[in-house]
Amino acid sequence: MGGIVYFSSRSGNTARFVTRLGRMASRIPIPPEEPMPAPRTPFVLITPTYSDGLGRGAIHRQVIRFLNDPDTRHHLRGVIASGNRNFGATFALAGDVVAQKCCVPVLYRFELAGTETDIVRVSEGLDRFWKTHFSTAI
Repeated sequence: MGGIVYFSSRSGNTARFVTRLGRMASRIPIPPEEPMPAPRTPFVLITPTYSDGLGRGAIHRQVIRFLNDPDTRHHLRGVIASGNRNFGATFALAGDVVAQKCCVPVLYRFELAGTETDIVRVSEGLDRFWKTHFSTAI
């Protein structure tokens, strides 16, 4: 199965979501001086959205730094994004931006730390996604 790499701010919403998934995951550090994870196998990125009302700044600079490594980006297979529905059209926008720039699908969107339904859907969806991915891989 593939892996999970995630970013979570100090609020910890994304970290709580990933913990509730109960899967092995690597965290992109908040401080820029800490070493980045360097996955060399397929992974899904889980990232929150940070943007103003116009959608600017949707992706945290640490996530951008992480994805700027071509070897890392090569192993990215999909993105799951969180956000706050109060921001309307920019809800979970980071997922759309990563998907477009890295040519991967948005697999799911959830609000804040997610609900139990989100956890079940993402867990089952990841199982299906990796089964399909690895059964068609050459």
